[in-house]
Amino acid sequence: MHLAVHNLPQFVAPSELAGSVVVVVDQLRASSTICQALAAGAKCVVSLVEVDETFDRARSYPRSEIVLGGERGGLRIEGFDLGNSPTEYTPDRVSGLKVLFTTTNGARALAHAHLAQRVLVGATVNRAAIVAELVDVPQVDILCAGTEDTVTREDILAAGAIVDGLLAKTHHKCQTNEGADAARLQWQELVAAARAFGRSVSDHLALELRDTPGGKNLLGIGHDFDLEVCAQLDALDVVPELDLSTGAISLRQT
Repeated sequence: MHLAVHNLPQFVAPSELAGSVVVVVDQLRASSTICQALAAGAKCVVSLVEVDETFDRARSYPRSEIVLGGERGGLRIEGFDLGNSPTEYTPDRVSGLKVLFTTTNGARALAHAHLAQRVLVGATVNRAAIVAELVDVPQVDILCAGTEDTVTREDILAAGAIVDGLLAKTHHKCQTNEGADAARLQWQELVAAARAFGRSVSDHLALELRDTPGGKNLLGIGHDFDLEVCAQLDALDVVPELDLSTGAISLRQT
């Protein structure tokens, strides 16, 4: 397996992702929220880059069949039903419905991978499911969304968790790039620190996220509760996959 981590979309050309299975990571919070929405029974999550594009797409469906979700500046968009907190995506709000979803960074990262063979959505909440899906894949690229063109530690940690899991599952039969090695090291340091303090990995990750760029943004808007939710490790057994022709993200069909 060739396994690479790219810290921002602009660090890798779309053509370099052609033929690869790409895992898009936007830990705080798009990836975590997409996983939660699908776990809660949403029919699919349609990733859209612009707010106006989302409103335009909404006119194509009966209002009773869709939910508008997403954020700008971390906050729910005016006229939308839901924001970008996983806690909002409960079965009673999204089950059986199509979620039209736009976020500041995650949507652009998904769009950047348009030449890939497959595009999956990953976070710490579905780390084990993603690792199991990728174990026999020859070329994996983990694409971190970042925050407004800035590398974010929260995405690096989530990427490192996936890398660490893949190396364990494949008995280290992976060729990794520098980004993958660095991300894995950060994750291993976090796991070691959790053990040293007698905390669960999830609890320690939640604390670490408070000092990341995305975490500080969430604290600033009063969404500190999202940090604990997004920090849960292996909590959701879902593999969200993007349909490259429609932009719809749904659970991988077995």
